[in-house]
Amino acid sequence: MTITYHKPFFASTLLLLSSEICIAAFFTKGFIRHTFGDYLVVILMYCAIRSFIKTKPIYVAITVLIIAFGIEFLQFYNLLDYLNLRDSNFAVLVLGSTFEISDLIAYSLGIITIFLIDIKTNSSWTL
Repeated sequence: MTITYHKPFFASTLLLLSSEICIAAFFTKGFIRHTFGDYLVVILMYCAIRSFIKTKPIYVAITVLIIAFGIEFLQFYNLLDYLNLRDSNFAVLVLGSTFEISDLIAYSLGIITIFLIDIKTNSSWTL
């Protein structure tokens, strides 16, 4: 693992962040907000990490998936209630508010997608 700057991943990070902000601002319900947003957020996290850290893609994929699943399971245990942050819009936006199995599926599909794209476009990488 080395610290580096990877311009295509950084550009992807900025594009995905912009997309996530637009989704949060303009979509309050439905598939795009609740499922596609979750699909994109793990791709965003993957790209953000790969922008500055050079390591095997599988390590990044597993790390991002663990973080995403961890946050989702904290929702299952009502972390926002324990921290008295249920009324904080920012906390609800970042940590989410309800546990959904469909979120876990969206995270998994997002990681599989970006991992396969990364492997395909950077053929020098190995698992």
